[in-house]
Amino acid sequence: MDISINVNGSVHSSAVEPRTLLVHHIREGVGLTGTNIGCDTSSCGACTVHIDGESVKSCTMLAVQADGANITTIEGMADDDGTLHPMQQSFMENHGLQCGYCTPGMVMAATSLLRENANPSEAEVREGLEGNLCRCTGYHNIVKSVLGCASKGVS
Repeated sequence: MDISINVNGSVHSSAVEPRTLLVHHIREGVGLTGTNIGCDTSSCGACTVHIDGESVKSCTMLAVQADGANITTIEGMADDDGTLHPMQQSFMENHGLQCGYCTPGMVMAATSLLRENANPSEAEVREGLEGNLCRCTGYHNIVKSVLGCASKGVS
């Protein structure tokens, strides 16, 4: 099937197999490998992207379902000049990552969380990110990173 998606401001038109998961199309068809494949079962959140402004686990969606959508991946979060998105900066400043595998999905989910709730409590951050797994950090610094970004008024 022919699809056209806008990824990080660039339109990508291509033919895809109807069964292709969006995460595979982003990585292999579009060539953006920041969106990670962690489980293919929607358990880990490493593949989280924004689709039309909503946080979505891209392993739960077929590429053909995204036809016509605006998609933002982790590569689209930083400014064109390389300036990090405030959430990316906060993760760096607050040591919200270790191995980094979950980080793209965490950043995407966290920015979506702050759009919905610009001033969350620690409990609300933990609940809002519960669909994203980290096997390294114990979540303390991830939560600290989200709260740090929120405290600067960034959503």
